[in-house]
Formats: sequence, structure tokens, C-alpha cells
Amino acid sequence: MNNKIPNHIGLIVDGNRRWAKARNLHTLKGHEEGFNVLKKIIKKCFNEGVVYVSAYIFSTENWNRSNEEVSYLMKLFERYFSKEIQDLHKNNIKVLFSGDRKNKVSKKLVEIINKAEELTSGNSGGTLCLCFNYGGQTEIIEATRKIAQKVQSGELLIDDIDSKLFEQNLYTPEVPAVDLMIRTSGEQRISNFQLWRMAYSEMLFLDKPWPDMKDEDIEKALLNYQKRDRRMGGDSKK
Repeated sequence: MNNKIPNHIGLIVDGNRRWAKARNLHTLKGHEEGFNVLKKIIKKCFNEGVVYVSAYIFSTENWNRSNEEVSYLMKLFERYFSKEIQDLHKNNIKVLFSGDRKNKVSKKLVEIINKAEELTSGNSGGTLCLCFNYGGQTEIIEATRKIAQKVQSGELLIDDIDSKLFEQNLYTPEVPAVDLMIRTSGEQRISNFQLWRMAYSEMLFLDKPWPDMKDEDIEKALLNYQKRDRRMGGDSKK
């Protein structure tokens, strides 16, 4: 077993509503508790030596939920992005937002997002990528459109297009491939999360809902990761 820590962990924070229902609470309380747990798990990952953490907090499909739930979540995001980013900044964490800021997101929330990125841009203690109004397919389509426009304008040639160029046109080009993806709630699918970056990602599916995540779950996940043989299409390491 090696002692290598994943450079980038992706988190699909699933099961907030089911956690609340199991406790006879309003489902919205599950989201609030989910955010409280997210703060702790993010810190744990960085303390363990992880450099990048991506958290899937709101997908492009989540707009299809009830108006009450979406409205509540937007207010929760406003509070979290305004208040908690200050704490992350104090801890030297850089914050990035990956997703569509042009459609459906309020002007107020976009301003908060932009300010958070600007405030933390010089930090070097780890990078948190919050996937908000995010969809992996949409990200790939948007990157393709950017490249097509550059080809059309003569800025690029067709032969210039390769994986490196494509990555440079994703939402957050500085964020590398996902080494370990963790999804909670027992669901075993990736749900349109980081499709490009997860080409060779190790995956870990946990039965517990996200609000039940503890520091020891991250410790166990890292041990699990270290036991895996990441061949990435090559021969097994001798």
C-alpha cells in the first residue's frame, strides 16, 4: 500500500432530504445540515493534504425541484457564500465556482460569487471548487462552443485542438482531473458530475446520507484509495 494522498477529491453530496425525512424533519433542514457537514469535511480533506476539493452542491437539473426548495436553497447559498467564504479565506483557501452564471442565477448571487473568487484568489492553502448550477454535459458543450468560435475567427486551427486545449476552455481550467470521487446516500452513479475530469477517477460509493459524514469517513476513504492500483490503461505496477 502506498501513502499517496489524492490531489483532487470530488464530492457528490447526496442524501440531505432523505436524512431529514428519516428524522421526521422538514426536508429543507437536511440541506442546512448538509452545509454544516460540508464545512467540516472540506477542512478535513485539506488538513489531510488534499490540494483540490470539488463539491457538487447544485446541478442544472436541480431547478426542476419545488419552488419552495429552490428558493430556500438560493437563500442558503447567499448566506453560505457570503459568510463561510470569509472563514475559508482566513484559512488561506482559494474558492472557485464551476457552473453556468448566465442562466437562472440571480444577479445578487452572481455578485456574491464573483466577490468570493476575487477575495480568495491569492490564497494557497488548497482550492475549493463549488459546482453550482453545474452540469458536466453543459460544461463540455460550452467548451466546444468557445473553441469553435476561435476556429471560426481564425484564432485557432482544427489541428490545434487537443485534450490540453479543451481543458483550457472548461469552466475552471486550473482544476485538474479528479483522483477520487466520493458519493454518499447509496446511489451508484455520477449524475453529470465532472464528466471530463473523471475519465480515470477512482470511485467510492457510501451508503450513508451526506449529513452523516464524519472525519473518519474521509480517513477510511483515503486508506481505500491508497490500496487501489491506478493503472489508467497501463500495466499493473509490479
